[in-house]
Amino acid sequence: MQPRRVAVLGGGPGGLYVARLLKLAYPTCEVRVHEQGDPGTTFGFGVGLAAGTQRKLEAADPDTLRDIVAAGLAHDMTMQVGSHSTRVRNDRLIGVARTDLLDVLRRHAEKAGVELEFGVRRTAEELDADVVVAADGVSSATRENGAFGGRTEIGKGLYLWAATEFALDAAVFAPIETDHGTFVTHAYPYTSGRSTFLIETDEQTWRRAGFDATTRSLEAPGASFAASDETSLRYLEQVFAEQLGGRPLIGNRTRWLRFRTVRCNRWSAGNTVLLGDAAHTAHFSIGSGTKLAMEDAIALVEALRETPEAGAAFARYEEVRRPAVERLQELARRSQLWWESFPARTGLPVERLMVAYMSRAGNVPLDRFGQSSPDVVGEALRQYGGGHPPVDDLSGWVLDRPLTHGGRAFPNRTTLPELERLWVDLHDPWSSEGDTLVARAQETDGVLVTGPAARPSLLTRLDLAERVRLETGVLTAVEGAAALRDDLAAGLVSGRADLAALTEETP
Repeated sequence: MQPRRVAVLGGGPGGLYVARLLKLAYPTCEVRVHEQGDPGTTFGFGVGLAAGTQRKLEAADPDTLRDIVAAGLAHDMTMQVGSHSTRVRNDRLIGVARTDLLDVLRRHAEKAGVELEFGVRRTAEELDADVVVAADGVSSATRENGAFGGRTEIGKGLYLWAATEFALDAAVFAPIETDHGTFVTHAYPYTSGRSTFLIETDEQTWRRAGFDATTRSLEAPGASFAASDETSLRYLEQVFAEQLGGRPLIGNRTRWLRFRTVRCNRWSAGNTVLLGDAAHTAHFSIGSGTKLAMEDAIALVEALRETPEAGAAFARYEEVRRPAVERLQELARRSQLWWESFPARTGLPVERLMVAYMSRAGNVPLDRFGQSSPDVVGEALRQYGGGHPPVDDLSGWVLDRPLTHGGRAFPNRTTLPELERLWVDLHDPWSSEGDTLVARAQETDGVLVTGPAARPSLLTRLDLAERVRLETGVLTAVEGAAALRDDLAAGLVSGRADLAALTEETP
């Protein structure tokens, strides 16, 4: 189609990027971005962009990507538990300051001829435009007031975003045990003098530390919208003093939150189409709203260029993007559950914990991780099975390792004794239904966790089996199709199960 006028609600990364791409695609079209905040005012600190996203941005708009990369900072990843740490090389992952990213995107949008309006709140209904792109964020008024069938799921864990005034030499994932419970940081550098520190904990720890009270004070009538939870920041900079090098944490409307997963039945209504967090969110541990929004922008502009009518273009955009978004949301859901239960795993050697982290959502096969990080995976396999792991067919080697458990010896991980069968077909292994299954396993000498043959069901069984193994100590086996032996092998190395039962079912 050839729109005459396009209005974009929201001047975040998604809104600015789609505006530029639209103006480049339709030079004679009037494209205007409406942002209720002032330029240069933003909440948050750093944004991460992985290699896959960078490739898509390069194909769509190499000039913009070049300036984003120039403003960013590449870094590896480390896992630290106590005095032990391990490092994974990942030099295509970059962190970039959100302010710098917005500056780049604003500059390129204006260079293309996009008009920018700041400091005024607009609604889709009042805008005279052929197409309205609603990129107005996770709290999107457009979504909430429109016919999009939006719904939000609230996570169990709590987190806050902070920063500090130095650049880490690599991203770090580190749990710290305190008198109140465990806090975990995901920290990474995003410019030469700054690092993001995202910190998570469970509700019980949060309450024991008194942070429910500090959160209520920030939400009380008359409280400053821009205020940070200074009590939490001062406490946490002591907890993570080693990682911070004794430096303070910096807030920017920093307060405890629960992650909101947004889904919509449809992404468009009339002449309005949702983009980015307004349409969908995915937990920050595996994807970022910035990544999804900018990839949405590419797909939306392509659909508009290829389709003569707006409604059909919106349908095409959703048809192309929804499967990718829903796949990432499912990976993110599994990752979120893993992080919310992370403290239970810190007894693993740090190399095996890194394997558990990389395989937590079923997105990184053991062999592929072994190829990219042979030192880490090699040490994890030696910790798991001893000897000298092979260069290839790591899964076969893992399944062939002997095991001694509770005085019983097994020649390999696929020779099983008689075990109580525990049928598992649930969505969340940490739900009350999961609690019931763990209690049942406690009454046995060992369980074979079985269920539907499909791969998502196997991944859920492995998570439930991990709970059984860690909380009861009984011998735990997981049944799965032979075609999914790579998932079973990753689960064994990660401590999710002791044994594996291979079947000839079709997943």
